[in-house]
Amino acid sequence: MYFFLSNADLNHLRREADLAAARLVRRFRLPHHERDDLRQDLLLDLILRLKSFDPTRGSLGAFAGRIVAHRAARLAARIRRDRGMFAPVSLDDPTPDTEGTTVGDATAECSGYLAMMGQPTEGFASADRRLDLDRALGTLRRSDLALCGRLTHRTPTELSEEGLGSRANLYRWVHEIRLRLMTAGLSTAA
Repeated sequence: MYFFLSNADLNHLRREADLAAARLVRRFRLPHHERDDLRQDLLLDLILRLKSFDPTRGSLGAFAGRIVAHRAARLAARIRRDRGMFAPVSLDDPTPDTEGTTVGDATAECSGYLAMMGQPTEGFASADRRLDLDRALGTLRRSDLALCGRLTHRTPTELSEEGLGSRANLYRWVHEIRLRLMTAGLSTAA
């Protein structure tokens, strides 16, 4: 269904979006320059949904009011979620449901302050390293893995003396293994 909007209708739509943006700025104490961004976001959502407006079911004002109110509620939820994610946390803050325990007491020293901010801690970093290592080792041949196993107990010179090949060929082979591991995303620096 197609319909044409008058200038009065367009002004009404802009006014709805502007009022909702002003309420969001006031409610969340946002900087005033955010008002234009919020208004544009509300207007864009409203324009995209105008094709579903049916004048036989109600007025354009009521339709615009509902659309803008729903989008404003979603924007408010996003603002709350973003603020909760970046909320300042002090090590002296009490932890909920404990008797006098602070956040600092409940956070392991090896985890550090990043654990409270949702960043990877040492426990996660070691698991990530293990997964990276498994993936990288999957790219090596059996003979490469056998050489790596032998090099944990012997030097290339000793392996050369055992008849595994010349030292130069062994060092080239190790260099090739390092390149494969680096290509798989694993650092081979000692």
